[in-house]
Amino acid sequence: MNPVQDSAVRPALDLNLFRVFDVVLRERNLARAAEVLFLSPSAVSHALARLREQLGEPLFVREGRGVAPTALAERLAPGIQDALALLQQAVHRTRHFEPARDVLHVALAMNDVLEPSLLPAWVEYLRGRAPEARVTSVRLERTGLERDLASGRLDLAIDVAQPTGPDLRHAVLLRDELCVVAARRRKLSPAAYLSSRHVAVSSRRTGLPFEDLVLGRLGHQRDVAVRCQHYEAACRIVAGSELLLTMPRRHAEGLNVGLGNHLLPVPLALPPVDLHLYWHRQVDEDPKSRWLRAELLALSGEVVRPVRKSRSAAGRARSPANAR
Repeated sequence: MNPVQDSAVRPALDLNLFRVFDVVLRERNLARAAEVLFLSPSAVSHALARLREQLGEPLFVREGRGVAPTALAERLAPGIQDALALLQQAVHRTRHFEPARDVLHVALAMNDVLEPSLLPAWVEYLRGRAPEARVTSVRLERTGLERDLASGRLDLAIDVAQPTGPDLRHAVLLRDELCVVAARRRKLSPAAYLSSRHVAVSSRRTGLPFEDLVLGRLGHQRDVAVRCQHYEAACRIVAGSELLLTMPRRHAEGLNVGLGNHLLPVPLALPPVDLHLYWHRQVDEDPKSRWLRAELLALSGEVVRPVRKSRSAAGRARSPANAR
């Protein structure tokens, strides 16, 4: 019996199996896939066994603590993912989208340095339009970002410009100029800025912050006396000292109220910082995702066209990939 005849006598494929296939392909781990699908690991394993029986070939093989797709799975993946996306869009088109009714959970990922300045305003804004929504903000993990956005564990992510693959979309969310925070008002020349001692902020253990990367490209180096994780702590350190802090102006305006610090212009030609909003291509036309993106971009004051190609953002000097 040839493959065509053989397929004719097999029972019809269960579309739910393709959903399991898609999630396992992204997660490369049955336990994580089961978590996304709200199933037990044994149920996921059973579903893959049924799909293997239907297709006559294995789709995944064990690799370390997870699984890896076979050549057949790699060939099937694009068509299955596109078909699932079309089905999802068809379902959404059958009902009028109402944020107050349909937005029940919003999961955002952002660097914890950004959370104090971005999240409070967004939560207040969203509560007025989707009052039943539960908002979850989690720490940004760049290594698993695409997988988390594809699986639906995250709706959106906020980060500086990063190299991305073809499945991630992004748009500029905020563009902010840098300023210098100082305990006293003073005129800063380039020489005075570079000869002063500074506070630097980064959530990473190693690597240069954005300002130092840019200064290095300009042939300059500054003396960092203190490195900490949060701007709030940095502003308090600056108060009553001669240390300088370079940070985004919008964030500085809120944090320094009551501290007595002064916001001074940067005496060197440092570019502004761009923050990007990231989402997965699978939700390009999803009503909830489109609504969330539009609302957050509008609230941030800069609605711009999404960037489709990774090199458009990755090549910008203003937002190095390893900053912050």
